[in-house]
Amino acid sequence: MDVAAIHIGACGVDAYIAGYWRNDMRTMEFKMERPGIIKTGEHVTVTEGVLPTSWYYTIDPSRAMSGNFELRERLKTREGIVTNIEERPRGYYVTVEFNE
Repeated sequence: MDVAAIHIGACGVDAYIAGYWRNDMRTMEFKMERPGIIKTGEHVTVTEGVLPTSWYYTIDPSRAMSGNFELRERLKTREGIVTNIEERPRGYYVTVEFNE
Protein backbone atom coordinates (compact mmCIF):
# COMPACT_ATOMS: atom_id res chain seq x y z
CA MET A 1 0.00 0.00 0.00
CA ASP A 2 1.48 3.33 -1.05
CA VAL A 3 1.04 6.15 1.48
CA ALA A 4 2.10 9.62 0.41
CA ALA A 5 2.42 12.43 2.95
CA ILE A 6 1.13 15.83 1.96
CA HIS A 7 3.57 18.67 2.64
CA ILE A 8 1.46 21.33 4.28
CA GLY A 9 2.60 24.57 5.83
CA ALA A 10 5.86 26.45 5.52
CA CYS A 11 8.08 23.72 6.97
CA GLY A 12 6.05 20.62 6.05
CA VAL A 13 5.86 19.51 9.70
CA ASP A 14 2.08 19.93 9.74
CA ALA A 15 1.72 17.07 7.24
CA TYR A 16 1.61 14.41 9.97
CA ILE A 17 -0.86 16.39 12.06
CA ALA A 18 -3.12 17.15 9.11
CA GLY A 19 -3.19 13.52 8.04
CA TYR A 20 -2.37 11.79 4.81
CA TRP A 21 -4.30 10.57 1.83
CA ARG A 22 -4.37 6.95 0.66
CA ASN A 23 -6.34 6.45 -2.53
CA ASP A 24 -9.60 8.16 -1.58
CA MET A 25 -9.15 7.83 2.20
CA ARG A 26 -7.90 10.54 4.54
CA THR A 27 -6.82 10.04 8.13
CA MET A 28 -6.88 12.69 10.81
CA GLU A 29 -5.83 12.76 14.46
CA PHE A 30 -7.98 14.07 17.28
CA LYS A 31 -6.96 14.61 20.91
CA MET A 32 -9.14 12.96 23.55
CA GLU A 33 -8.72 13.86 27.24
CA ARG A 34 -10.07 10.69 28.90
CA PRO A 35 -9.93 7.01 27.88
CA GLY A 36 -13.04 5.05 26.96
CA ILE A 37 -14.97 7.93 25.38
CA ILE A 38 -14.53 6.52 21.87
CA LYS A 39 -13.89 2.93 20.78
CA THR A 40 -11.90 1.58 17.81
CA GLY A 41 -14.20 0.72 14.90
CA GLU A 42 -16.84 3.24 15.98
CA HIS A 43 -18.60 5.32 13.30
CA VAL A 44 -18.28 9.02 14.23
CA THR A 45 -19.48 12.35 12.90
CA VAL A 46 -17.52 15.58 13.18
CA THR A 47 -18.54 19.21 13.43
CA GLU A 48 -16.51 21.91 11.73
CA GLY A 49 -15.56 24.98 13.77
CA VAL A 50 -14.40 28.27 12.26
CA LEU A 51 -11.59 30.53 13.44
CA PRO A 52 -10.55 33.80 11.73
CA THR A 53 -8.00 32.09 9.45
CA SER A 54 -8.49 28.35 9.99
CA TRP A 55 -10.90 25.51 10.73
CA TYR A 56 -10.97 22.74 13.35
CA TYR A 57 -13.05 19.61 13.88
CA THR A 58 -14.75 18.09 16.91
CA ILE A 59 -15.96 14.49 17.16
CA ASP A 60 -19.61 14.77 18.19
CA PRO A 61 -20.70 15.27 20.90
CA SER A 62 -17.49 17.03 22.03
CA ARG A 63 -15.49 13.84 22.63
CA ALA A 64 -12.22 14.77 20.87
CA MET A 65 -10.80 17.77 18.99
CA SER A 66 -8.46 18.15 16.02
CA GLY A 67 -5.75 20.70 15.42
CA ASN A 68 -6.31 23.72 13.16
CA PHE A 69 -6.44 23.42 9.37
CA GLU A 70 -6.04 25.88 6.51
CA LEU A 71 -8.66 26.33 3.78
CA ARG A 72 -7.06 23.80 1.44
CA GLU A 73 -7.00 21.19 4.23
CA ARG A 74 -10.73 21.26 5.08
CA LEU A 75 -12.63 17.98 5.25
CA LYS A 76 -15.00 17.16 2.42
CA THR A 77 -17.03 14.70 4.48
CA ARG A 78 -18.23 14.74 8.08
CA GLU A 79 -18.40 10.99 8.84
CA GLY A 80 -15.59 8.54 9.51
CA ILE A 81 -14.46 5.37 11.26
CA VAL A 82 -12.12 5.29 14.27
CA THR A 83 -9.09 3.21 13.25
CA ASN A 84 -6.75 3.64 16.23
CA ILE A 85 -6.59 5.02 19.77
CA GLU A 86 -3.15 5.64 21.23
CA GLU A 87 -2.11 6.77 24.71
CA ARG A 88 0.77 9.26 24.74
CA PRO A 89 2.32 11.38 27.51
CA ARG A 90 0.08 14.35 26.59
CA GLY A 91 -3.17 12.39 26.40
CA TYR A 92 -5.09 10.04 24.13
CA TYR A 93 -5.01 10.42 20.37
CA VAL A 94 -7.77 9.09 18.13
CA THR A 95 -7.15 8.36 14.44
CA VAL A 96 -10.22 8.63 12.23
CA GLU A 97 -10.37 7.58 8.58
CA PHE A 98 -12.60 9.60 6.26
CA ASN A 99 -13.72 8.56 2.77
CA GLU A 100 -13.10 11.57 0.58
